[in-house]
Amino acid sequence: MTGIPRIVCLTCCLCCVAWPLSHAEDTPQNAGNKPNIVFFLVDDLGVMDIGAYNPDTFYETPNVDCLAKSGVQFRQGYAACCVCSPTRFSIMTGKYPVRNGCTNYFGGLRSERFHPAPLHEQLDLDETTLAEAFQEAGYKTAFLGKWHLGPTAEFWPENQGFDVNIGGCNAGAPSSYFAPYRNPRLPDGPDGEFLTERLANEAVAQIKAMKDSPFFLYFSFYQVHVPLMAPEPLIKKYREKAKRLGLPTSQAELFTPEEQTWPTDDPRLVRERQTHAVYAAMVESMDSAVGRVVEALREEGVLDNTILCFVADNGGLSTAEGSPTSNWPLRGGKGWLYEGGHRVAYIIRTPDGKPLESDVPVITNDFYPTLLDLAGLPLKPEQHRDGVSLKPIIDGTQTTLDREALFWHYPHYANQGGFPGGVIRKGDWKLIRRYEDGRTHLYHLNADPSEQHDLSAAEPERTRALAAELDQWLQSTGARFLREKDGLKPWQPD
Repeated sequence: MTGIPRIVCLTCCLCCVAWPLSHAEDTPQNAGNKPNIVFFLVDDLGVMDIGAYNPDTFYETPNVDCLAKSGVQFRQGYAACCVCSPTRFSIMTGKYPVRNGCTNYFGGLRSERFHPAPLHEQLDLDETTLAEAFQEAGYKTAFLGKWHLGPTAEFWPENQGFDVNIGGCNAGAPSSYFAPYRNPRLPDGPDGEFLTERLANEAVAQIKAMKDSPFFLYFSFYQVHVPLMAPEPLIKKYREKAKRLGLPTSQAELFTPEEQTWPTDDPRLVRERQTHAVYAAMVESMDSAVGRVVEALREEGVLDNTILCFVADNGGLSTAEGSPTSNWPLRGGKGWLYEGGHRVAYIIRTPDGKPLESDVPVITNDFYPTLLDLAGLPLKPEQHRDGVSLKPIIDGTQTTLDREALFWHYPHYANQGGFPGGVIRKGDWKLIRRYEDGRTHLYHLNADPSEQHDLSAAEPERTRALAAELDQWLQSTGARFLREKDGLKPWQPD
């Protein structure tokens, strides 16, 4: 089951002819040594924004499509949270964010009907991060872009296993995508310099500097997070494309009503069509940066010894703060516990691997043990306790994983309107529990990928069993919950 259309994209095939991911004539500088790792993390990118996952996307992503075509494309990949900081925590630690109380984006303390759960707003230094694990193994390490895992420099990349930090600080969003950036870890370029192009240049420079030893390069895009900004020529291109395709422009044609956090008279509007020219330009510039980095790997002779990963930190923004994209047919988006909020593009390409599409549900916790395993390094099970190595899937020796369920815990009010709640996915079944009043909803994702048909009343025994399993997991991880406000008490587990 995927709920997402499969395609063989002609554009992607042509791209791979022009820009192959493997060249027999290349001689990697690190031949015979540990593989390099290049990790692309994109902010707020919807799974339906990528051509490899959606043949009808309005956006153009030939380089990411090419990466998906030549690697393992996980069709049911998930972020550990529907907002950014917790997912970033999960990648760096291999843990569910609930274990450390890092359950919302850092700075996210909004109250609505109830007060949110307490929030731990730092990646603690006693965690052995993924970068530190590679550093211990003799890797050079470099971080570029958005960090958002600590309030002060004590918790920034240079103190979390990265030899080089370019741009990583406490900021959740750039002040501008054009210089001056006002970033304490990114000196300003000339006025008008575009941030994504600047970070791509920095990534290429780091590849050249590190190529003679194994390296771990973590390219964490600020895009496609708001503010919505991109070079004008690209914006013009997509305005003309939308006009040429005759795409709708009115709110009635682009949006549909959706439920609010708590019942109100005014439904929230959710975007159902991709037409936003500025957002499209941001997606394309991200994709171009991916292409530049991979081309640099090829030019430096290290592509054939490099593992490439691509993922987003949460689903696409479609319900507030500008609603620039659509995740349809997935329900909801960033900040929501429906599939649109945490289903993401999830790609791993190894030099000697074969192209593969996998329907195995995977989560961002899994990157930590997977990358150690692929690099031939010792695993750290006490650290990445909630991750599973995907190497058996990638190398084709297994088609399933020894894991029964995935879990989410979000005891907060999202800026995008999402309600506080918890989730368990087990097989094709997904149960959502609302933390305001304890209500549960049950969906069968194979038959109903858009989560339109709540089966909790029709499947009472299954609902009770899944709810009990979710509650047991919450208890075992030390989960914290909504707090009383104005004399009103929220649901609490027994």
